[in-house]
Amino acid sequence: MIPIMNINMMIVMIKGRAGQIWCRNNEVNMFHSMKSAGLAAPRPSAKRRSALAAAMLLALVTTIGAGAQAQAAANDAEAKTIFEKFIAAQNAHDADAVKAMLLDSPGTLLFARNVDTRGRDAVASRFKEYYEGTWHLEPDMSKFRVAVISNDVMQVLVPIVFTRGLPGKPPQQNTFLISQTYVQDSSGWHVASIMPVANTELK
Repeated sequence: MIPIMNINMMIVMIKGRAGQIWCRNNEVNMFHSMKSAGLAAPRPSAKRRSALAAAMLLALVTTIGAGAQAQAAANDAEAKTIFEKFIAAQNAHDADAVKAMLLDSPGTLLFARNVDTRGRDAVASRFKEYYEGTWHLEPDMSKFRVAVISNDVMQVLVPIVFTRGLPGKPPQQNTFLISQTYVQDSSGWHVASIMPVANTELK
């Protein structure tokens, strides 16, 4: 015969086991109910993931674009500084300052009055000859354009009104679209070439 105490303990254990089973069944039922009601842990849809990726790409492109614009603005400013300094030296008839801005290379080029002059010394001497007569340059900076060829090479295009004349002769005015190439070496930026472009209108 089983003692009453043991029977009571068995009843308690059975009740406890049944309670655990009931709780687990309830948890399962609640999970299925939430899932069927759309309350389960949400997962981002394909559409939402695509929108998120597009937003991230847009942010990246915007950042890169802003950097490119800032670099372009810096290039324009640097080229303008070089150009304006060169024009100031020309109008001051300062042959030494002009020579210091020319690239120290046998390939440095000045093409003017249908004459091809090469080399820094020769180009500087050519300008010095011009200074003996009338020589004044007036660039139209509203049409100043810069093209970056590489990290060390830039080209500028700008219309310039030349007031020039031989010694003792009346001056004449002519407008030319001038191309200048700037090259950067270990000592900074220098003018490597100066020549007129066939089309004198810059649009």
